Amino acid sequence: MADNIGNKAAHDYHLDIAPAQEGFYVKGAAHSDWGMQNRLSRIFNPSSGNTVMLAFDHGYIMGPTAGLERVDLVIPALAPYVDVLMGTKGVIRSCIPPTIPAAKCVRLTYDSTVLYDDMSNGGGFSCDMENAIRMNADCVAVQTFIGAPGESRSLELLCRTADASARYGIPTLGVVAVGKQMERTERFFLLATRVLAENGANIVKSYYCDGFERVAAACPVPIVIAGGKKLPEPEALEMAYRAIQEGAHGVDMGRNIFQSDCPAGMAQAIGKVVHEGYTAAQAYEVYEEVKNRN
Repeated sequence: MADNIGNKAAHDYHLDIAPAQEGFYVKGAAHSDWGMQNRLSRIFNPSSGNTVMLAFDHGYIMGPTAGLERVDLVIPALAPYVDVLMGTKGVIRSCIPPTIPAAKCVRLTYDSTVLYDDMSNGGGFSCDMENAIRMNADCVAVQTFIGAPGESRSLELLCRTADASARYGIPTLGVVAVGKQMERTERFFLLATRVLAENGANIVKSYYCDGFERVAAACPVPIVIAGGKKLPEPEALEMAYRAIQEGAHGVDMGRNIFQSDCPAGMAQAIGKVVHEGYTAAQAYEVYEEVKNRN
């Protein structure tokens, strides 16, 4: 049995060698069946191999969030500029027109609300796989708390979801949660992202950190970085640019888009970084152009 005693520190990340894709462009999915690959191709743009996700699931723990007071007005207007919409079953059904072509990622788990200091202690299924299939989900998301009190429970939910979603050819997005007491270091993200992938996540959502190129190399499935707290637009674009350059296959931003002074401009600028290789400075010019036009 593996343990944490007497291990040598990992160092052979072979950063100069690209992962073998073997006929399908999404990392780690070469041996998946047709349905899984078809859904992944809706999530990851075939031209760039990357994705822009727009997360708007904040209300399930926070209630109304600045910028998301009226989801029905904000998110449909941004949908043309992103590849994936990520939300809860209730808000997708009530606020997102079914005619929108963007892929849909449905959150399957819930956590404690912001009324609790440690949100990792609660949690369970908020949506079952049958419900996700009925919603025509392209992806399902599970929050995990590595190194927190809720670790075992959240990993069980991830494993059960990965098994159920694989049965129907639906990708599972494993989300690395970072609480107040959890470190945001290369060592932590190396562990957390690998644990999620080893337990069946087809995509991992994590955070950018120093040494991210090693985190991305060691994870056998695509990593999509989380936007996290609201940053000034140039900083958010720089973070996205560096992450893509260092091996991320996309970004999943929420507050850095819908809380921007120009959400449509920010969504388009992020798309330029993720899909067209724009630098942060070039993308900021796109943001400013859209903002001034509006």
